[in-house]
Amino acid sequence: MKRSLEAQVLADLAHKMVLLTGARQVGKTTLARSLMPQFDGAQYLNWDVPSDRAVLLRQSWSPRARLLVLDEIHKMPGWKAWLKGVVDGRAAGQALLVTGSARMDTFRQAGESLAGRYRGLRLHPFSVREWCEQTGAAPAQALERLIQRGGFPEPCLAETDDEAQRWRRQYATDLIREDVVEFSRLHELNAMRAFFELLRERVGSPLSLASMARDLAVAPGTLRRYLEVLQALYIVFVVQPWHRNIARALLQSPKVYFFDTGLVRGDDGVRFENAVATLLLKHVHARQDLQGADVGLHYVRTKDGAEVDFCLSEAGTLSHLIECKFADASPHRALVRFAGQFPQAQAVQLVRELRQPEVRSGVRIEAAADWLVTLAA
Repeated sequence: MKRSLEAQVLADLAHKMVLLTGARQVGKTTLARSLMPQFDGAQYLNWDVPSDRAVLLRQSWSPRARLLVLDEIHKMPGWKAWLKGVVDGRAAGQALLVTGSARMDTFRQAGESLAGRYRGLRLHPFSVREWCEQTGAAPAQALERLIQRGGFPEPCLAETDDEAQRWRRQYATDLIREDVVEFSRLHELNAMRAFFELLRERVGSPLSLASMARDLAVAPGTLRRYLEVLQALYIVFVVQPWHRNIARALLQSPKVYFFDTGLVRGDDGVRFENAVATLLLKHVHARQDLQGADVGLHYVRTKDGAEVDFCLSEAGTLSHLIECKFADASPHRALVRFAGQFPQAQAVQLVRELRQPEVRSGVRIEAAADWLVTLAA
């Protein structure tokens, strides 16, 4: 299935090297290969393939290849300095697309800076908008699909729920057994696996690493390192509380969500909230990567426990306050409160099952699917 990011990748390849990152099996390689027929002699090389690795180390690919796709090269020791040399020494007119299943800005290997030599794009799972555009489905059908299957291509496109579930079981196993070990050199796999399983059950709740550390009998610093690894590999992402003082926000408890909603363990409301979180993050990343916008995703919570699930900021000012409800169309009390406190922000209550949109107490009550399909990506 064609991805909506394809046109932007093509446009950016005409100017600079493109770093395309995203979760394992989110479709990066498929997207890259779909572009290759548009370039004469395009060549694909994967660091994980021994024969390709030899070509990469020798830099013996064809200089006549108009597109060179390099996959998973962040696993190469000293990859930044190596890649800088490739960029600076490539043949005239040769486009360069680098893909990887980890955030390349998190690596700490010594090497030259790539500043000014690339454009970074992040590929996300399918969104409501993307699924509707590619399949012709109605927004409500698309949202239901993403909540039940997650937005990763293989389970989302699978013919049966059983096939999707088999994929996910293997995916979750491989994430810990292979990707986490290779990325972080962690050896305490049992502790990491237990932490991963706990996170699956605590989606959408403010996260106390100290409490979880006591439950798992490990140091809080260890769990902090585990969380950083899971973020770097696009397995989970954190949503920080909104505060103009960023340092204060970071000291408060973040909330954790999974890129793959199918990994969430919880009721329909929790899975719905996780799906909305992934769609809002995709919207934010699209505006950052494609427009250079100063936007962010947060949540709002006060000391007395009043909380709104999500908020969007732009240029340091709140632009949206967003609460998720499965079927409750009554304006959420905290949302009404914050709508009065931040009058410049659009207050929206997204209801998965809603009979009629309306505006009450300054809050827009919207059918979730119809609102989510309007996001930037």
